[in-house]
Amino acid sequence: MTELPTRALGVVAHSAGDLRVEPFERPEPKPDEAVVEVVYGGICGSDLHYWQHGAAGESILKAPMLLGHEVVGRVAAAAADGSGPQAGTAVAVHPATPGPGDGTRYPEDRPNLSPGCTYLGSAARFPHTEGAFARYINLPARMLRELPAGLPLRRAALVEPASVAWHAVSRAGEVKGKRVLVIGAGPIGALIVAVLRRAGAAEIIAVDMHDKPLEIAREVGATRTLHATDAEAIAAVDADVCFESSGNHHGLASAVRGATRGGRVVMVGLLPSGEQPALISLAITRELELVGSFRFNDEIDDVIAALAEGSLQADPVITHEYGAEDALAAFGTARDSASSGKVLLRFGDAD
Repeated sequence: MTELPTRALGVVAHSAGDLRVEPFERPEPKPDEAVVEVVYGGICGSDLHYWQHGAAGESILKAPMLLGHEVVGRVAAAAADGSGPQAGTAVAVHPATPGPGDGTRYPEDRPNLSPGCTYLGSAARFPHTEGAFARYINLPARMLRELPAGLPLRRAALVEPASVAWHAVSRAGEVKGKRVLVIGAGPIGALIVAVLRRAGAAEIIAVDMHDKPLEIAREVGATRTLHATDAEAIAAVDADVCFESSGNHHGLASAVRGATRGGRVVMVGLLPSGEQPALISLAITRELELVGSFRFNDEIDDVIAALAEGSLQADPVITHEYGAEDALAAFGTARDSASSGKVLLRFGDAD
């Protein structure tokens, strides 16, 4: 343990517009914490929001915070208490820590809904929950999931967002043989398409504002694509299930219009806080089921297995890779949804 560096390159958001690549001080790990050498980190929408706006929804930066929750790497030092994987093990990270919080009720079998749940790289509470965009990071051993031999770390970098997509598809119920509409073909939308393909959806229609995301959606399983401006074609889809993954009320309106009578709309994209316009009258008269989907639980284990065996084909979702020292350029690329999918930061050696 003493041989591992306590200062490591990290990606830190200081305030709106102030993103820095700087040394991150790693404290002494707790007995139940392993030291992980991070190899890849995927840039998420929340990371972009902290950089651009100093906040992600109602989670407001009050102090500099290490970003990142989509990380994979290798255990550099196992937890001192003997829990979790041993040194040298390739791992993905489940970034959530469920907690009772204020005691508000929630279903015990759905810890993602626990009111006290924290997430790596989140400013929802203060002190903030530091992220994992650093070369070496301490993480609770319970967060680590061993990766099967033969699963490349670059592909495994999709485990966390693919788990979000997997959970969303599970919220839709049975999709085999059905016609499905996916509004928003960014990384999460594209991964929803990939999971739907694996689950046997008969038709998968993806919608986006830009050509590049639609191209990626076709590569991972979309049977048809539509531009978001083609309101008439979207409304004519008559989908059994619709996924809203664009994160804006226009996308939600498209999902409601594109749903068949008695259909289900799964809301995945996180709309801004506060009141939002919605086609509630149409949802009522069509008896639509509007269902929320938030993060994930143990689906991460199924995702790892599916990526390893090749039944979940998601590689085209990754479009760019930057060294961590070039994080500012990487964030700029990730912000441009017209030309990028998932953008990875590389912190260590992938081989």
